Amino acid sequence: MNKLLLLEDDPNLSKTLIKYLTLNGYQVDWAKNGEEAIDLAYDNKYALYLFDINVPLMNGVDVLTALREAEDFTPTIIISALIDIESVTKGFIAGADDYVKKPFDPEELLIRIKAKTATLKEKIKFKAFEIDLQSQQIFYKKEPLHLGNVQKNLLVSLIKNSPNPVTQDELLLLLDKPTDVALRVNIAKLKKLFDIEIQNVRGVGYKVI
Repeated sequence: MNKLLLLEDDPNLSKTLIKYLTLNGYQVDWAKNGEEAIDLAYDNKYALYLFDINVPLMNGVDVLTALREAEDFTPTIIISALIDIESVTKGFIAGADDYVKKPFDPEELLIRIKAKTATLKEKIKFKAFEIDLQSQQIFYKKEPLHLGNVQKNLLVSLIKNSPNPVTQDELLLLLDKPTDVALRVNIAKLKKLFDIEIQNVRGVGYKVI
């Protein structure tokens, strides 16, 4: 399935993106405001969402939050001119999988879309863990895990990138209140909960092995 939902109120950018993505094998539905996006998401099945933040009626972060609360875990890339850390953090907390800052190269966006849609049906297995990438559900010793969003997102990020490290900046974006202390505390909690080895890679970030 190569059907995408684009939430974007700039008609020129939308038409350019739709043309480019269509040429690359994707079908794109276009929502010009948040309420249209909600209606389309409830009525259709999409491989991926592309959401701007500053759109009429209901902003992109609120739309994504509503969909996640309705247990819609469709991969989502936020595309926005808002580049401050607070806006980026809100996007990830709402459940975004990636964040692309405007202006962007359509080819770069296409690469990110392919990366997200190519793994939709895959499951990642790591030691006693299994992650369903479509539902974002984590299983530990074959039992479903019920973690808070912050620890869940940290764990998924670390496992998906293993054995490579995840940068500290990337991990901080997953926190409600991003500070070095908060990150260390959450990493320590994960290590204690699951008796796993999470290494601090000096000057880079953390990795799980």
